[in-house]
Amino acid sequence: MNTFFYLKSCSTCSRIIKDLNLPSHVIMHEIKSKQISEKQLHNLKDLAGRYEALFSKRAQLYKSEGLKDKNLTEDDFKYYLLKHYTFLKRPVLVYKNQIFIGNSAKTVEAAKAFIQTNE
Repeated sequence: MNTFFYLKSCSTCSRIIKDLNLPSHVIMHEIKSKQISEKQLHNLKDLAGRYEALFSKRAQLYKSEGLKDKNLTEDDFKYYLLKHYTFLKRPVLVYKNQIFIGNSAKTVEAAKAFIQTNE
């Protein structure tokens, strides 16, 4: 499952797509137009270790729904990730059974290096 999960309207995702120069066999999954399935989310969690690792605490809904004031469980994180695309920390790249989550410079550079050495 070589897949890049991203939001088309996110300029950071667009910049990272260009920076990574993804191989043509990577599936581009735009999360707003095609919701992540429960099976896909489960596979992402298996690679990441926890649903919380995939969850964006920067999402506006996180604050507006008062989630920052709650002690969320793994089941809660899963529920919200399936409920609305904005809760996914993005972008997420799955490449050769490795997962890279988020847009930090360190994560993007690690993904870029991994792609180059495994292509």
